Amino acid sequence: MEYEASLDRALEATPDIQSGGDRLSVPDAAAQPDGAFTRFNNLEAVANALNRSTDHLHRFVQRTLATSGKLEAGVGRYNGEFAARDFEAAVEEYTEEYVRCSECGLPDTRLVQEDRTTMLRCDACGAFRPVQKKSGSASTRQQTDDVETGETYTVEVTDTGRKGDGVAHRGDYTIFVPGATEGDVVDIVIEDTSGDLAFSRLVE
Repeated sequence: MEYEASLDRALEATPDIQSGGDRLSVPDAAAQPDGAFTRFNNLEAVANALNRSTDHLHRFVQRTLATSGKLEAGVGRYNGEFAARDFEAAVEEYTEEYVRCSECGLPDTRLVQEDRTTMLRCDACGAFRPVQKKSGSASTRQQTDDVETGETYTVEVTDTGRKGDGVAHRGDYTIFVPGATEGDVVDIVIEDTSGDLAFSRLVE
């Protein structure tokens, strides 16, 4: 009886881990044109919601959009014309690589250095994996991996984005496919690209 009572107390003290849950509450990106630049006005708030440094997220956005930029008082300022969805797509990609655990799907993670390798360690399930750093720019991609606006491609949807869109990959490109779900093989038309992000629609 004493053992069972101790076990009950231990279970009551154990925090619940919601399988497949999503504890992230990330604000939508706020984009503002600024001459030849575009401001990501709430970059710091987004980074705080992801529990990551603003500078780390800023540098990732630069690489993903294949542009230059500056971080000023928590606001990202990037060379070129970008829409809010461009920033949100970059944040989505950052979340999958640097925040969300690939095993349990929870965001209860932290970045740690082990033998000069950046690892994503999950405090919820104990899993850990190396993160894949982006390198290069859009101009260094192989011609066979190019994604061009107006072209049609057949892709397999392998992930689901933070807002429910299907996500596919072609070469170095991450392609967002509204209306598709994970596991679908679909024909799409590329409507727009930004850095190594592409936005598409389903072929009817």
